[in-house]
Amino acid sequence: MVASVIAFTSCNRSGGKKRVVYISRTNGDAFAAWLTNAMKEEAAKYDNIKLDTIDGQGKDEVINSAVENAITNKYDVIILQPQNIEAQTPAAQKAVAAKIPLITVNLRLTGMESVSNSVDAVAYEQGAVNARLGLNQIKQGAKVVILDGPSGHFHSSERRRAWQQEFLDKRPDIIVVGEQFANWNKDEAMKYMEDWVNATDKIDAVLSMNDNMATGAIEAVKNNPKYKDLLVYGVDGTAEAALLIEEGSMTSTSFQNAYLLAENAMRIANNIVTGNANGFENFDIDCPLITRDNVQDLITTHKRAGALK
Repeated sequence: MVASVIAFTSCNRSGGKKRVVYISRTNGDAFAAWLTNAMKEEAAKYDNIKLDTIDGQGKDEVINSAVENAITNKYDVIILQPQNIEAQTPAAQKAVAAKIPLITVNLRLTGMESVSNSVDAVAYEQGAVNARLGLNQIKQGAKVVILDGPSGHFHSSERRRAWQQEFLDKRPDIIVVGEQFANWNKDEAMKYMEDWVNATDKIDAVLSMNDNMATGAIEAVKNNPKYKDLLVYGVDGTAEAALLIEEGSMTSTSFQNAYLLAENAMRIANNIVTGNANGFENFDIDCPLITRDNVQDLITTHKRAGALK
């Protein structure tokens, strides 16, 4: 809670600019940290906006407290990256009731599309583009492991549903030897992968619901020649994943472009504060498949943004 109070102390010194706050679910996650940085970079393009950022620390109570503090401090716009739909909806509803414009990014709050704005991607398709690729890449009778995000998280559940419908249901020969909720966390994924490696003779593919967990699985078998042909699929298109795809350690990812999420969130925020908003906007970005064939485009994108040298 102290971090939220400290972060809000300078918000009134805006120099006449419109005050916007971005509340991240946690900057401890690679994608969430990337999105926070992208928000800062995008906000810098608007001379009329002052952006404050809050780290939700992966705790629902911290995220909700930050929303409530933003209401108390009368921000002009709140941009929220929810962690949990059920947990964040009451806080978001308080913002709407206080007539503070709300933009959710990277996760929509069910039933609030008509009273708030949102920028997201189609989570099912993020999993599906990888699953369709895996249909032809993963060998007959392969043993696979599955790394899920937090239990009940919409994006994780939808990506997992895509893998089920687009791959597992069509490939009854596939053997799932392990599945765990690794909560988007690299270290947790690494531990589960180590356990699975010790428990089974061979793993042929890792179906991961995000890049952070995929990179943890890769780290667990690094320098192990038995796993030199391991297939690993993820979602996000982080800088780390891009380099792993380039070197051949990772198979593919679905690019969830944090730069585009930030660009559109700040565009909507600017429309709101300048009086140019026309109703509520619920915008979806594309989720292209990234493989070794086109990963250089992703690497170039990260280099332009300063995430890679």
